[in-house]
Amino acid sequence: MTLQLHGKKVLVTGGSRGIGRGIVLALARAGADVLTCYRTEGEAVESLARELKAGPGEHHLVRADVSDAADVERLAEQARVRFGRLDALVNNAGVISHVPFAELSADEWRRVVGNNLTAPFTVTQAVLPLLGEGASVVNVGSRVATIGIPLRAHYTASKSGLIGLTRSLAKELGSRGVRVNVVAPGPIETEEPVRPEVLERYRTMIPLGRLGRPDEIAGAVLFLVSDLASFVNGATINVDGGI
Repeated sequence: MTLQLHGKKVLVTGGSRGIGRGIVLALARAGADVLTCYRTEGEAVESLARELKAGPGEHHLVRADVSDAADVERLAEQARVRFGRLDALVNNAGVISHVPFAELSADEWRRVVGNNLTAPFTVTQAVLPLLGEGASVVNVGSRVATIGIPLRAHYTASKSGLIGLTRSLAKELGSRGVRVNVVAPGPIETEEPVRPEVLERYRTMIPLGRLGRPDEIAGAVLFLVSDLASFVNGATINVDGGI
């Protein structure tokens, strides 16, 4: 069963691969018109464009780096020109790296925090005039935000900060009818290869005995975008198989 989102205008950041791609395609299949951005040209972008073109709706792909303020402004302007309004914003774009804390450079800290926390701030602020009453902001976080994990102090800190940002915005923007929530994925199977030993460890850790799929994260996002979630605000929804 697919939620029906016909007529909704949605911006998704980082939509060409992995979880973002799953979200974009699920939104389009549910009837939403989707504008998404990507950082690098390539087959992933081209194949996404083909898939979107094969289905109904008005969809647009824009090259933009959400860690760049000028690109964010250009992306917001594209949303205004293309759609005139936004019914939902999905802050999905993010980066990750695995670095021992003793070796973590300030530049790498800034890169990860800039993409994962500062970018949702700048994008949300830039498109705020397009978000009317009933609009939904969904921030894609991570289950590790409240657990912590070795070698990812910078990543965990950025995702924990995203929960704080979400809680504050939920209270501040709620008065204008804009809801702000987090979807926090656990380990998800994407295009990136996972070493067999790591895959087996995840299977042991996760009560459902497998990795999640991008479309399963998309399902939670679609719920939060839809009117079914009209009283859900400031929440973090863990989609992690019970880890």
